[in-house]
Amino acid sequence: MADRILDPALVVLVGPSGSAKSTWAASHYRREEIVSSDALRGVVGSGPHDLDATGDAFAILEQVVDARVARGLTVVIDTLGTDAARRGRWLDLARRGGLPAVVVVLDTPDAECRRRNAARDRPVPAGVLSGQLTRHREVAARLDSEAWDLVHVVSEPHETSRVPENAREGVVRHTSQSPRPDRRSSQGLRIVLHVSRFPWGENPMTWLRDIALAADAAGFAGIALMDHLIQIPQVGRAWEPIPEPWVSLGMLAGLDTALDLGPLVTPVTFRPAGVIAKAAATLDVLSGGRAFVGIGAGWWDREHAAYGLPFPSAGDRLDALETAIETVRALWSPGTKAYVGEHASLPETTGYPRPVGRIPVIVGGSGEQRTLRIAARLADAINVPSALPVVDRKIEVLRAHCRDVGRDPSEVAITVLDLPVVGLDREDTWARVEKLRGRTPAGSYVRRTNAGTPAEQRDRYGALADRGVDTVFVSLGDLDGPQDIERVAALCE
Repeated sequence: MADRILDPALVVLVGPSGSAKSTWAASHYRREEIVSSDALRGVVGSGPHDLDATGDAFAILEQVVDARVARGLTVVIDTLGTDAARRGRWLDLARRGGLPAVVVVLDTPDAECRRRNAARDRPVPAGVLSGQLTRHREVAARLDSEAWDLVHVVSEPHETSRVPENAREGVVRHTSQSPRPDRRSSQGLRIVLHVSRFPWGENPMTWLRDIALAADAAGFAGIALMDHLIQIPQVGRAWEPIPEPWVSLGMLAGLDTALDLGPLVTPVTFRPAGVIAKAAATLDVLSGGRAFVGIGAGWWDREHAAYGLPFPSAGDRLDALETAIETVRALWSPGTKAYVGEHASLPETTGYPRPVGRIPVIVGGSGEQRTLRIAARLADAINVPSALPVVDRKIEVLRAHCRDVGRDPSEVAITVLDLPVVGLDREDTWARVEKLRGRTPAGSYVRRTNAGTPAEQRDRYGALADRGVDTVFVSLGDLDGPQDIERVAALCE
């Protein structure tokens, strides 16, 4: 019975304002089958929001429900659904009329309800909506005990159904929607392109757009942009371009791709935590829920001095990292209430637009005493170097921190930053090594970059997957254009 609705049936919608009850009903039933309290207020009063007409509207609603049930016809009741007495009456009516009794719960995130409500011409007052959201959670928690034949949960982006053992037989109506697929390789890894150099010549936007479109076509799960004010010496020369990542990610959000987008990593020394929260929420909305935030304590004093930014001690920067993660979480949460946490305190949490969903927070850094402990307590993931001995050690330390703070280690994903040299074959690989190694001895450079073909890289990635690594951020030292994405596309297979 999963993902199906009995038909004919008495169907009661349960959801607060902005949960898209009416939209859902209109997409699954004929107009004549739906009876709406808002619509009836418009018929007997001055409009759908005329609360003075509520009594008359519900009197008509009950007449319509009675008449349709008596004729054995489907009736879909579009109200808030939080009135227990009314639900009890409708359940009894369905029993007496021989129709299955169904509840459809709109499990829309609070933030989305608030966003939709705010966009209306006549929004429900914020305090009223807050009350609806609270009552909705209370009602949804007890519906299974009310003897409905089917409790159907509509969530974003999927729907599920709970069917008691005594559910009645009947014609079914298919209602499921396919969620956006999680892009993973055959090894179970998410492969994300990490762009750290930008040889874009005279056409910066065209170059970045072509890189993103090629990555999407190749099956990469996302794109991460490095966040530095001056190009770092590990990648290039100081006078080479290094764009502001949040602006660049906003441009990428406008492309028709399925790529997740975010910085890896944005230092908390560059911008206040609240500004990070605002930028990430905006990116999430513009991209349709594809944002992530890589965040770290910052490490390069030169760029801070050059741009007139303070560069606190390591301890102070790590304190700021903890505060920043708490702050962004608070500003992304439902409501506008004050927040008081262990490290952050805010008089209000008024942050709009709200993110589409939960934005993953990835802590960058491998310090075992503080950084990994911060990740164990607050992050969705920790990003560490890709060398297998390093990964093994960091996983061991992270698990210990998780035990100390009382968190399941499986709740903190392991991601790695990999900087490979990838050639089409052995000869091409060595040609790239010679081009890139500078004064580093060739043998040392090959070992450090794990130079090899895509097949050889996948052998390494298989070992990472075996250790429980979730995501590999791949950073190519010779990413010159879209043709280089095609060269490494096999990493995503």
